Amino acid sequence: MGTNGKGTVSHLIATGLQAAGGRTGLFLSPHVVKFEERVSVNGAPVSPAAVTSFVARVRSLLESRPPAERERPAFFEITLALALSEFANADAAWAVLEAGVGGATDATAAVTGDVRLVVLTNVDLDHVNTIGPTLGDVAAEKARAFAPGVPAVTAATGTGLEMARAVARELGSELTEVAPLEPGEPRRAVNERLAAAALRLLDVPQYAVEHALRSPPLPGRGERFEIGGKHVLLDGAHDPAAGRYLAARLPADYVLVFGALGRKQGEATLRVLEKGAAHVIVTEAAEGEGAVHLAGERRELFRDPASAVRRALDLAPPGGLVVVAGSLYLAGRVRPLLDSLAHETPSLIP
Repeated sequence: MGTNGKGTVSHLIATGLQAAGGRTGLFLSPHVVKFEERVSVNGAPVSPAAVTSFVARVRSLLESRPPAERERPAFFEITLALALSEFANADAAWAVLEAGVGGATDATAAVTGDVRLVVLTNVDLDHVNTIGPTLGDVAAEKARAFAPGVPAVTAATGTGLEMARAVARELGSELTEVAPLEPGEPRRAVNERLAAAALRLLDVPQYAVEHALRSPPLPGRGERFEIGGKHVLLDGAHDPAAGRYLAARLPADYVLVFGALGRKQGEATLRVLEKGAAHVIVTEAAEGEGAVHLAGERRELFRDPASAVRRALDLAPPGGLVVVAGSLYLAGRVRPLLDSLAHETPSLIP
């Protein structure tokens, strides 16, 4: 759980556990290109047939209940249930679960079996409509995901770290603190520190830890494409904290393509990222979501993400940089296009 880095840290931990020989289930949210990315066992995504079968079972179960008891589960809840079902069917020794909103009311909190470790990546202003509105409120809710007596790891700072320490003391949980992101470091650095600390607490051998840290990035998290002599960076920086981290690593005068789901957070993140941009293009992260709300005098508006990317490539000079950022939903919509335009496999930015 945390504001940023949950998916990457979960992926690295699962990779390390698998390398150590344990059959490992991994639940991620959201997906970038295909829904099946959300649920995997030992790196193999759930099959479309298994998804269809599970959904049919859920529908049948709901229809068998009296109308008054047919409360429709949330999409996240159904997907988590699918993951747990797949892990049980595969006899997985480990389950690594990425939280949604995070906190005591998150659907993942219903998993109360043999919980071995809780990871809080960091805390910043996110999901303010549901667990905010203040940073203290967000931090308190996320820290409440700690379990009594279960070790926890965090890279939180400030209010987030203070709350994590207080809740850990209250619950008798040993809290391991890793160094937060330093100026000039890529965001992956702190994610690697968190994953390494988590794996060592789980008694994973060092060779498996090192194997995990060498794994490539997840789709949409700091991917780089080379297209016609121009560079494209695809990153799911969707909140001001992630925007600041990303902006600190970027050269000046890039072309920015941005799309976000949340109006308030989207505007705040866009303000951070557009400062160093020579051109700003706003597009829709999801169909019908966000582009008009983020329009402005300096911002070109393209509702269609593919058209926005092509416009950005036209504007970028030879050797120039196009940054596509915002929601991971936007990353999912443009990644197939970038992949088709590129002539080499995306790689992590150095």
